[in-house]
Amino acid sequence: MSFMVPGKIVEDHTVRRNRLGLVQFGDTSRPIILDLVPDAHVGDYVQVHVGFATERVSEQDAKRTYDQLRQSGELKTAEVDLQTEEALFSTRRRQKQR
Repeated sequence: MSFMVPGKIVEDHTVRRNRLGLVQFGDTSRPIILDLVPDAHVGDYVQVHVGFATERVSEQDAKRTYDQLRQSGELKTAEVDLQTEEALFSTRRRQKQR
């Protein structure tokens, strides 16, 4: 299942002409492509879908979305999805280094 989840940009880098950010989702952080939101910077909240930030959102909207996910029970599923994606990313990176 795929979610659109808001997260906070905590780092911003350019790699091979692509903007990448480290985006924090609760206790989980992962690299996200920021090319679709050129006006988003460190400290901003963005809506994320399958590794791409799709739009900026306000902190209030991000918190409201987290509350809705928590109430519906889908927050835990979203957190597991994010952790699984991070584990897959780390595994792929290790395989490329071999």
